[in-house]
Amino acid sequence: MSRLVDKKKIKKKDHPSLDIVSSYGIELSGKRIVLCVAGSVAAYKAIELARLLMRHGADVRCVTSNAVTKLIQPDYFKWATGNEVITKLTGELEHIRLADYNQSDLIIVYPGTANTLGKLANGIDDTPISTVLTVGFGSKIPILMCLAMHESMYDNSAVKKNIKFLKNKIEFQLPQLIEGKAKAPEPEDVLQYVLKKFGFSSKLKNKKVLMTAGPTLEYIDPVRAITNLSSGKTGTLLASELISAGAKVTLVYGPGNQTPSKGIKVINVTTSKEMFDAAKKELKKKFDIVIMAAAASDYTPENPSKSKIKSDKKSLTIRLKKAPKIIDLVRKYQKDVLLVGFKAETNLTKTALIKSAQKKMKESDADIIVANDIGKKYQKNTNYNQVLIINNKKTMSSGWKKKEKIVKIIKKEIEKNLE
Repeated sequence: MSRLVDKKKIKKKDHPSLDIVSSYGIELSGKRIVLCVAGSVAAYKAIELARLLMRHGADVRCVTSNAVTKLIQPDYFKWATGNEVITKLTGELEHIRLADYNQSDLIIVYPGTANTLGKLANGIDDTPISTVLTVGFGSKIPILMCLAMHESMYDNSAVKKNIKFLKNKIEFQLPQLIEGKAKAPEPEDVLQYVLKKFGFSSKLKNKKVLMTAGPTLEYIDPVRAITNLSSGKTGTLLASELISAGAKVTLVYGPGNQTPSKGIKVINVTTSKEMFDAAKKELKKKFDIVIMAAAASDYTPENPSKSKIKSDKKSLTIRLKKAPKIIDLVRKYQKDVLLVGFKAETNLTKTALIKSAQKKMKESDADIIVANDIGKKYQKNTNYNQVLIINNKKTMSSGWKKKEKIVKIIKKEIEKNLE
């Protein structure tokens, strides 16, 4: 028996690649960016650039040259952006749809070849990329050219002439002159250029941040230790967010299983004493923000054995002593720093969790406490969390979200508390 289906009721699903849109921020939300990928070996980096732009909210449409399709299959760009890739012009008038008046917010040529540069400078439009650029040039859509070629080509007088002609008409991201080549700028550098162009300005830019993150190990003997289940994920993700916002981050990091992002100054430690000593040393320098996100041990063995304890004993008594609280150091060294503490509890009511956080805030003289319950619900899937962010004025809940989203919320609250 056949069944009639009302096609209007079938909702078209978004491409799975669009799941990453705004995962790093919403600075480019609503911006339509055309990414023209010209025939250079550096074309493979365009995929990373497209994904970075999307993660900050942009809708990215790729136009590729014939030479690029021989290096990278168009489906790869479709996978990266979730949008159809333009490899030729048809009766659909793709060049008008992308680059006519007010159709897009920015055209990026990455990588930009000497050939593409010359065609734009001289009004030649015999390829999909050159035609899109000709239309965009005429409709006054901003064009960002990221050149990549051999250094000898870059020094060619004709190329220099074309750059000079276009210099005040389009924008250039200068190549890196390395190993005899004028290499395309890194995708991260292009992203920062684009963010700045659209007016992104973070209160965190150039702020100096000291963080602790990860667990600690407290040795019972040379081969045995007391620890906790902290992965260091929230702390390292937050450090990455701060770096992306322009902050300068020093991370005192215990033996977590996460790898901190590039650009973070990492001081690796193992024990709570090592973490305490490293933080104390760093606090002698001037910081704008201090974030105590580590799950440092509260207790440590009083007399750890210098040799392995024999396993022939029926029972073993280990005497523990209180480990010093690192957060209690901060105000002794830096009175005016923005201090953010973390407080973890298990299986408490929301009211009880808030009270516990407020108590810690008062004891440590912190400006913000990020509190969470790591009890039964959290243990079911530790990639998700729900935090309460508490300051002297209010308490706000993040809701149950992935940690990648949680740290963005924490970052925004830190920005709000900066003068």
